[in-house]
Amino acid sequence: MAATVPAAENDFFKSKVLGHPAGLFVLFFTEMWERFSFYGMRVLLINFLTMAIVGVDNPGWGWSAENAGALFGTYAGLLYLTPIAGGIIADKITGYRWAVVIGAAIMTLGHASMAFETEFSLYFGLALLVIGTGFFKPNITSIISEMYDGKPDKKDGAYTIFYMGVNAGAFFGMLLCGYLAERVGWSWGFGLAGIFMLLGTLQFWLAKPLFGNIGGVPDKAKLAEEKRKEEASGIKDHSHNPFTLLDKILIVATSVIGLLYLINDPVSRIGSLNLLPAVMPFDFRGEPFSGPLALALIGLVLFLFLVISRISRYAKIVRDRMIAVIIFAFFTVFFWMSFEQGATSLIIFARDSVDRILTGTGATVFNVFNTLLTVVPLMIITWVLFLLWKQTYKRVLGSNIVLVICFGLIWAVVIWMLVRDFQGDKTEITVSWFSIINSFFIIVFASFFSKWWESKYNPSAAWKYSFGLILLGLGFGLLAFGSHGVAEGAKVSMVWLILAYLFHTLGELCLSPLGLSYVSKLVPARMIAFMFGMWYLAIAIGNKLAGSFGGMINKISEEYSLSVFFLIFTVVPIGAGILVALLNPLLKKLMHGIK
Repeated sequence: MAATVPAAENDFFKSKVLGHPAGLFVLFFTEMWERFSFYGMRVLLINFLTMAIVGVDNPGWGWSAENAGALFGTYAGLLYLTPIAGGIIADKITGYRWAVVIGAAIMTLGHASMAFETEFSLYFGLALLVIGTGFFKPNITSIISEMYDGKPDKKDGAYTIFYMGVNAGAFFGMLLCGYLAERVGWSWGFGLAGIFMLLGTLQFWLAKPLFGNIGGVPDKAKLAEEKRKEEASGIKDHSHNPFTLLDKILIVATSVIGLLYLINDPVSRIGSLNLLPAVMPFDFRGEPFSGPLALALIGLVLFLFLVISRISRYAKIVRDRMIAVIIFAFFTVFFWMSFEQGATSLIIFARDSVDRILTGTGATVFNVFNTLLTVVPLMIITWVLFLLWKQTYKRVLGSNIVLVICFGLIWAVVIWMLVRDFQGDKTEITVSWFSIINSFFIIVFASFFSKWWESKYNPSAAWKYSFGLILLGLGFGLLAFGSHGVAEGAKVSMVWLILAYLFHTLGELCLSPLGLSYVSKLVPARMIAFMFGMWYLAIAIGNKLAGSFGGMINKISEEYSLSVFFLIFTVVPIGAGILVALLNPLLKKLMHGIK
C-alpha cells in the first residue's frame, strides 16, 4: 500500500468546504466529470450501434441487438477486471494520484477516438476506456481513504459526498451527451464526453498543491521499515496464507481463459474471427459441443478448485466467513445481469416500443418538469463550486479556472437544450432521458435507506439482498404487464418504464452498496485483494451476461413477445431473492456475528 500521511500531519483540514477538506471536493469534481464522460458514452453505445442505417434522421450502424450486446457485455465486463491490476500498479509503483492522472488521460484519448465513428476508432476507443478505467477507478477512492487516515468519524460523510458526485456526473452525462447525440449527431455526444474527461483531468492535475504527500509515489524505504518493525514486535497475522505455486498457476490460467472467452464472443460474432475452436472434437448427445462453452466450463472448474483450496487452508471462522462472501457474490451475478439491462435491452425498448411523443399540455408539463429536474441540481453543484473557489483560488487558481470553464459549458448546453425543447407544441423525449431517472431516484431515496440501515430495524445482509433482487424483479414485472398484449408496432406508455426504473433503483439501494463493505468486514486482511478481485469478477460476469441476454430482446420478442422477454428478468431475480432469504439462517451462522 502507498505510504500514508495522517491527516493530522498535513494542513488538509485547514481549508474546509461544507465541513470537509477542499481536496475532497477536487476529487468530487474529478469523479463527477469522469462519470459524466463514462455514462454519457455508455448511454449512447447500444443506441448508436443498433440504430438503422437508413430511414432515420440520425443513422447509426444498423447492427443486430445480439452483436451490440456481445460487444457491450465484453466492454462492461472488462471494466470490472482491469481495476484489479490498476490498484496493484498504484500500490507498488505509481501511487494513487499518478494512477488517476494516467487513467484519466487514457480515457480522454478513448473518448476522442470514439468521436470519429469508424469501426477501428470505436474498438480502439473502447480498449483505451477499459485500460484507463483500470487505473482510475480503484485509486481515486484510495486517495479519500488515505486522506481521512486517523479520522474514521469523518470518512462515512466524505464517501457520501463523493458518491453524490458520482450520481451528479452520471445524471448530467446521460442527459446532455444523450441529447446532443440524438438531436445533433452521434459524434457530438461522444465528443462532449471526451471534452469533460479532458477538463476533469486538468482540474485534478492543477490541484495537486492541495494534496501534499497524499496519494504520492509509494515510499519503499518507509514501507520496508514498517514491515521490519512489525516482524520485530513478534506480531503475526493469524490469517497468513501465502499463495502457493499452484495457486499462482491457477490464477494465471483462469485469467487467460476468462479474457479469451470475453474477447472471443464479440470478435467471433462481429468479425467472424474465432480465437477459440468453434466446436470441440467430440459430441454431446449427438450434437457438436461449443468450443467457447467448453473453455468457459474448464475455466470455471479451475477457478472453483482455486477458491476451495485457498479457503480450506483457513481456520473455521475465517473459512465460514469467506464462504458467506462467495454466496453473496453468486447472487450478485444475478442482480447485475438483470439491472444492467438498463444499458442494453431497455435502451432498445425505450427507443422502439415506448411512446415518447408528447403534445399540448403534456409537452408543456414535461418541459417544465425537465427544466426543474436539470436546473435545480446544477444550481446546487454550482454553489459548491463557488464555495470551493472561495477556499482555494489563491492556492490552485488554475484548477478553479478549469472548473469554471466546465460549468460555463454545462450551463450553455443546458440552456440551449431547454430553449430548444420549449419551442413548438410537440416534444419527443430522447431515449437517453429515461436512463437519468435512476440517478434522480438515487438522490431522492438514498438518505431514506441510509437512515433505515442505521435504525433498530436494520435488516440482515441476506434480507437486504433479498429485498434488492425482489424489487428489481418487480420492476421487470411491471414492464411485462405493461407490454402484455401490445400489438407489434404499437407503443407502450412511458409510465411503465419510469415505474420500472423506480423499483430497479430501490433494489439497487438495498443491495449495491453492501458488496465491498461486507468483503472488507468478513475477509482476513491478507486475503482482501484476492476476494475483492473475486467480487469484481462476479460483477464482470453479471455485466457480460447482461449484454448477452439483453441482445436477445428482438429475437425473443419476435418468437414470443416483449412480455415474455421481461418475464425472464422478473422470474430470475425474484427466484434468487427468495432463495437468498431462505439462506438467511445459514448466512448468519457463517458470518459469526458480523453484521
